[in-house]
Amino acid sequence: MPHQHTPAPVDVFSWIDEAERAREQAGLVRTLRPRPASSPLLDLASNDYLGLSRHPETVRGAREAAERWGAGATGSRLVTGTTELHAELERELAAFCGFEAALVLSSGYAANLAAVTALSDRGTLVVSDAGNHASIVDGCRLSRAETAVVPHSDPEAARKTLAAHRGRALLVTDSVFSVDGDAAPLAAHAEACRAEGAALLVDDAHGLGVLGEGGRGALHAAGLAGAPGVVATLTLSKSLGSQGGAVLGPAKVIRHLVNTARTFIFDTGLAPAATGAALAALRLLQREPERADRAREVAAELHGRLTA
Repeated sequence: MPHQHTPAPVDVFSWIDEAERAREQAGLVRTLRPRPASSPLLDLASNDYLGLSRHPETVRGAREAAERWGAGATGSRLVTGTTELHAELERELAAFCGFEAALVLSSGYAANLAAVTALSDRGTLVVSDAGNHASIVDGCRLSRAETAVVPHSDPEAARKTLAAHRGRALLVTDSVFSVDGDAAPLAAHAEACRAEGAALLVDDAHGLGVLGEGGRGALHAAGLAGAPGVVATLTLSKSLGSQGGAVLGPAKVIRHLVNTARTFIFDTGLAPAATGAALAALRLLQREPERADRAREVAAELHGRLTA
C-alpha cells in the first residue's frame, strides 16, 4: 500500500492567541481569584447589601430546604422542577414588592432574558437605556425586536422615540445602574410610557432590599409597584443573599412568561437550597425593615468620607 501522509494537526483555536494578546495589550484581561471562606479584609465589592448570605436564618433556610427537597430541583419548572417552596417564595415575593404575581427563575440574568424576549417580538419597539445591564442588552438581541438605545436616564428622549413608533412598544431600564450607582427617573419614564401606550420593564436588582419602604424596591418607592403596565425583574443574589431571579407583574404577564419564556421553559428550576435561603432572607427583611435604612445610611456615610 502507498504510504499515507498524515497532515499535521491544525490548531483551530489559534485565533484565540491573537485575541488574548490584544486583551493583554489593552489591559482588559479578566482573571478568577478564588477567595477563602473567611478573610480579615473589608469587602467593598460584594453585592450582599444586607449581609444576609451568612445570616444564621438564611443558612438554616438553605439547609432545611436541601434536606427536605434534595440538592436539585430535578427538572424544568414545567415538568418536575416546581416545588411547593417555589410557589411559596413567589407568593411572598409578589406580596412584599406590591405586585400581583411573580415567577422565580434560576438567575437574575435569566429573568431579564425571559422578560424582554417574552414581552417583545419582531413587531415591537424596545427602547433601552444606554446604561442598561448586559442581560437586558442580550435580551434585546435575542428578542429580534427593533431596539432603540436612548441616552442614559433621559425620559424625554425615550418619550420621543416611543412617539415616533406605531405599534407595540416596551421601555426597559435598570432602577439603579450597577456601574455608576445612579437611580433611573422611574416616575418620568412611567409617564412617558402612559402617554405613548408603552409597557415599562424595570430591572430592580439593586433596589430590592435597599430602596422603598422596608426595602420593597425602587418601584415601590416611586409608587409604581403593581401598576397595570409595569413589570419588574429582580435577583435573589444581592440583598437576599441567595441565588436566582424573578419577574413580577400582572398575573396575565406571568402566565404569558410561563408559556413563552425560553429561559424559564427549558431551564432546570432553581435549586431548593437557594429557594429556601431566599425565602428565609425575605421573611427576615420583613421582620427587620430597618436593615434597608441602615444600608442606605452606611452607603451615604461611606460616600461622604471617601469624597471629603
